[in-house]
Amino acid sequence: MGNGMGNIPQSGFNLYFHPEITPSPLEEPTFDPNVGFTNGRKERVMIATEEEMRSAKIPLEDRDYCAHHLLKYQACRKDNWPWAVNCEHEKHVYLNCRYDDFLIRMKEYERERRLRVKTQKEISA
Repeated sequence: MGNGMGNIPQSGFNLYFHPEITPSPLEEPTFDPNVGFTNGRKERVMIATEEEMRSAKIPLEDRDYCAHHLLKYQACRKDNWPWAVNCEHEKHVYLNCRYDDFLIRMKEYERERRLRVKTQKEISA
């Protein structure tokens, strides 16, 4: 009746069977962030301050690099409340920021994993 291992996430499988090459979500990157970038990388900066997020009562899980867009979206909803559909632009900008942040994090994970595989091949060779 189908694949018996189909419901196990691949990253969890790799983290269990290949912990030497699979980065854990709880650990810091082990390689220099500028490895492979000739001109360096643009550093990400938090625009919203901790005080602004605390006063807006933003949950801890939403206090990321897109928090300033969330603050604008919440302010728009508050100002236009019965017609919250007027804030669709702010919502779109916020959700696009969240998606781009997700892509950056997944690319960083894959970069870390590939660098670990490369060093494992160099060690075993």
